[in-house]
Amino acid sequence: MTDSAPADGQPTQPAAGAPQPPTVVPAPPQEVPEAPPLKLWDRMREDPQYAPEHLALEAVRRLGPEAAQWVARARAEQPGASAEALAEQAVRKFVNHARLSGAVSGAAGLPGAVIDVGVLAWTQARMVLHIAAAYGVDPTHADRATDLLVLQKVHKVAESARLALGVAAGRERAGALFGSGGQNPLGKVMLRLGVRLAQMAGVRAAKRVFAKVVPGAAIILGTWANSSATKDLAARSRALYRQHGGAAVPEPRRP
Repeated sequence: MTDSAPADGQPTQPAAGAPQPPTVVPAPPQEVPEAPPLKLWDRMREDPQYAPEHLALEAVRRLGPEAAQWVARARAEQPGASAEALAEQAVRKFVNHARLSGAVSGAAGLPGAVIDVGVLAWTQARMVLHIAAAYGVDPTHADRATDLLVLQKVHKVAESARLALGVAAGRERAGALFGSGGQNPLGKVMLRLGVRLAQMAGVRAAKRVFAKVVPGAAIILGTWANSSATKDLAARSRALYRQHGGAAVPEPRRP
């Protein structure tokens, strides 16, 4: 005897005791670089004036999807966790990363200082995007690059940040088409790049550009400056996204 066909095209309900499909848990985040990728370093070295803008654009491209995957997985594994709790997890993780990056760098002199502040700015951008995701703000949206530049005090207002991002994006496209025509001496470029990245990573971190050449002092200053600047940025980011998180999704209107 065969089962009768379901009425009105409705699917047949599974029999009692039949195996149920497993709960789908978001895949773990894909591996992303702990430091700015080499192509980004090249872009920033060729165009140091707009280094923070290039870093912000690349961070949203590369780190935004990672933050979105992280929060989806965290909510699946911790269904009762609040946005505040998830944001706190992100802050603890990346403040620790920032602290370690200031203590273990092996490069010396000005190049080492530039690498350090670049890694710090990248880590901070990663943290900001994770905080945004924790509060329900899309970390992959282009506006997050604007947020990064304002939160990291590269620009005072969003309008000037958007303008600078547009300029940097245009220069990025031009560089890809025609190559870089820069002929500046490497030392001058590195100094300018270091100052711009230090500005992005925090005012205190700028001291590292000059303290890096003092044996021993750079490690102590780097550990303290990195964690302090990153904690300050975390507080500003939480205040911003706590206010705007979820506000962009209005309730449906009643007929």
